[in-house]
Amino acid sequence: MRVIRHLPRLAAPLPRVVLTLGNFDGVHRGHQAIVARAREEAARRGAQVVLLTFHPHPLIVLAPDRGRALIQSLHDRLASLRTLGVDITVVQRFTRAFASLTPEEFVEGFLLRSLALVHVVVGYNVNFGRARAGSAATLRELGARHGFDVDTVGPVTVGDVAVSSSIVRDAVAAGDVARAEVLLGRPYRLRGRVIVGDRRGRTIGFPTANLHVRPRVMLPTDGVYAVRVHAGGAVHAGVVNVGVRPTFGEARRTVEAYLLDFDGDLYGRWLELDFVARLRGEQRFDGIAALKAAIAADVAHARRILAESAVAERS
Repeated sequence: MRVIRHLPRLAAPLPRVVLTLGNFDGVHRGHQAIVARAREEAARRGAQVVLLTFHPHPLIVLAPDRGRALIQSLHDRLASLRTLGVDITVVQRFTRAFASLTPEEFVEGFLLRSLALVHVVVGYNVNFGRARAGSAATLRELGARHGFDVDTVGPVTVGDVAVSSSIVRDAVAAGDVARAEVLLGRPYRLRGRVIVGDRRGRTIGFPTANLHVRPRVMLPTDGVYAVRVHAGGAVHAGVVNVGVRPTFGEARRTVEAYLLDFDGDLYGRWLELDFVARLRGEQRFDGIAALKAAIAADVAHARRILAESAVAERS
């Protein structure tokens, strides 16, 4: 997948484009359906799939006081899009000036200057342009004027719920990582670099990797989780604690992963944690002995859950 930063930088327009656009935070089942439809149309027309996304998230620019946390960093969003077979992803810097474009200016003065559009595929509830005034109907009107067709996709539902980034965020924020996996179509994943912590875990027999996670990427609610840890091409069973470690009277929120049956140096490496299940909430224990007993129970519980999950995936 080719990545282009900022559409106006192109030296020449991209030919025969099937376009989809949006924030794509989480690249959930709804997003996947949109990209799949775009790929079908591109194959039928002998065209290429171009996905336009925005960075930073528009709400971070337009309403910073709302403190929107993201399901994925830009790096992880691009990695997810790459697996879907997108030909080109355009990462457009979102600014207040860009947000001031009318829907017509956005299509005619921005998109059509750089993209030879033959087709556009969008979500059923798409909005774009100044004050979010543009819709799928607006795109169809402009497409009739400029020679491109428009498809809408969705809603994609799980049960009776329409999948959206907001619904996924709600599940992650509640620690319901099993539901998040259903909505995403894959495990909820958190990525971070291992940094030097206080090394306290080594002293109690459970050495942990302390992860630095990208700013603005949301964390699940505090607690203990069973995870699969991707490290340098290998996958390890693990237990991760998200929280403030109240037994030690701390206030700084951390993400600490204990890799089962692993002995090695992880400092400076990137780890990816696939969350499988929440084991319990974070607790304060009366002393180190009680804490060690609880961690040992968490490890045993995680082993059972991860083994059962592996069997279910193979069946």
